[in-house]
Amino acid sequence: MLIALLLVACSSAPQQGDARAAVERPSTRTTVADAEALAGVRHFRSVRPDPSVPLPTSVVIPSIGVTSDLQRLGRDAEGAIEIPSGWQVAGWYSEGVRPGQVGPAVIVGHVDSAQGPAVFFRLRELRRGDQIAVTREDGSSATFVVDRLEQHAKTRFPTDDVYLPTLEPTLRLVTCGGAFDRSTGHYRDNLVVFANLRG
Repeated sequence: MLIALLLVACSSAPQQGDARAAVERPSTRTTVADAEALAGVRHFRSVRPDPSVPLPTSVVIPSIGVTSDLQRLGRDAEGAIEIPSGWQVAGWYSEGVRPGQVGPAVIVGHVDSAQGPAVFFRLRELRRGDQIAVTREDGSSATFVVDRLEQHAKTRFPTDDVYLPTLEPTLRLVTCGGAFDRSTGHYRDNLVVFANLRG
């Protein structure tokens, strides 16, 4: 699995209906060293039990007023994460772990559109200690606590920090950030929120 090619759903304020224009991917390819390091991820198994966790259905972030159903996202033909079909709906990367299982669950969403703010427009306002609740299909929920926010140029996306296995249940929220480059029609950075399961 070429994790470095799995990036995020962001908006680049495309024309109405042009959802594909919102996809952002790294401009650099996986190096040989990266490929060797990531090869072991396929076979990683935590020493801790991996509980059977129901599928996630929605995400709620009270401090920034986000309530969204979660679309199940896979990968497209180029190996990038599919993007949510609507601006106001977030998506869960279903080839990764489910929120609440050991490892990094990844949820992505658009920051804006040509029509205005999108589901993760206020993500940059999150602060350490803010809570993120993920509801699951059996009615249970997993609550995560924000640890930190990081902003990175898209050419330096923190692939390892976002996708590599962790020994605890964690959550990553990803959207676009930084300056909007009108010459390319895309934001230059990605914003990543790192959160841990509330104990």
